[in-house]
Amino acid sequence: MAETTTKRPRVFFDISIGDRRPERVTFELYSDIVPKTAENFRALCTGEKGDGASGKPLHYKGSIFHRIIKKFMCQGGDFTAGNGTGGESIYGEKFEDEGFQMKHERPFLLSMANAGPNTNGSQFFITTVPTPHLDDKHVVFGHVISGKSVVRKMEETKTDTQDRPGRPIVIQDCGELPPGDSGVIEKGDDGTGDKYEDFPEDAGKELDVEASLNIATEIKEIGNKVFKAGDIDMGIEKYQKALRYIRDYASMNEEDGTPEQIKAMNALRFTLHSNSALLQIKQKAFKDAEESASRALSVNGIGDAEKGKGYYRRAMAKQGAKNEPGALEDLEEAIKYAPNDGAIKQELDKIKKLQAARDQKERNAYKNMFK
Repeated sequence: MAETTTKRPRVFFDISIGDRRPERVTFELYSDIVPKTAENFRALCTGEKGDGASGKPLHYKGSIFHRIIKKFMCQGGDFTAGNGTGGESIYGEKFEDEGFQMKHERPFLLSMANAGPNTNGSQFFITTVPTPHLDDKHVVFGHVISGKSVVRKMEETKTDTQDRPGRPIVIQDCGELPPGDSGVIEKGDDGTGDKYEDFPEDAGKELDVEASLNIATEIKEIGNKVFKAGDIDMGIEKYQKALRYIRDYASMNEEDGTPEQIKAMNALRFTLHSNSALLQIKQKAFKDAEESASRALSVNGIGDAEKGKGYYRRAMAKQGAKNEPGALEDLEEAIKYAPNDGAIKQELDKIKKLQAARDQKERNAYKNMFK
């Protein structure tokens, strides 16, 4: 593993995911091991070389991460085409592999993307797990100093079948840090009262059942608070963060915790998925809401009231997505578990009337065909 040294250049990306505010990731570059590769990345962060042969600035600013593969890596650096087919180094279109001294032995390493031997340009990737199969094929030239949670958020972003993020992940700004700036951003209160790492694996310590439960409950309460204050996006973010803190206990048994802990964990998991569904419906993110409601319904040990709520919220998600038959099916399930719930009765009556009116319209149209 490379030792950290203050003589190595340190650079930063300010990265936005969707319409969220940019967050900073800082890197240290291995200028003492692969100086040519490190200098290429450093200069592309500052934009100091002007325009390249493509006529576009040799600058990462404004470019996107075009490829995300969970439990593997996040790839960017194509500032000419934006799809993985372009990019350009400060030395010309391509330059040679400088060396393979550093291995892909841990997460959060910077490595050059390529199309085979000696085809380095501007594209790079950040590893999110050890990737030893890339050793001696891709040049490792740096690592993440700070902002690992931002990389984790990028990794968690939903992608299409070609690994393209569903929301744009943009390098809004980038540059080199001045000498003496460590680039380390200490995790603190983000303004909501949340002082915890965004991903528990970055907390630097193992969390037992009780600690995970307590932290997730605290984050859930923060989510409730920001939602009530009108910040739906932040509410969803907190609920999803709380779920990450208890994901290692998705299917608990007596060996994992006490009966009380198991009951509390299941109740919390249901609430977090159900609340996520509610807020996603308000966002009109109906596919996500349906998925969250389905996850809520899959939690072990939930009672009739929870089942009624879960089916109702999934029905609302399906109705928002114009899947009225699916919504009707879920509402009919919901009323079985919560027969006195006025909201469920109202929606069930409403959707039955809509369906009856549509059926009548179709029958009338069919009759008119034979007049």
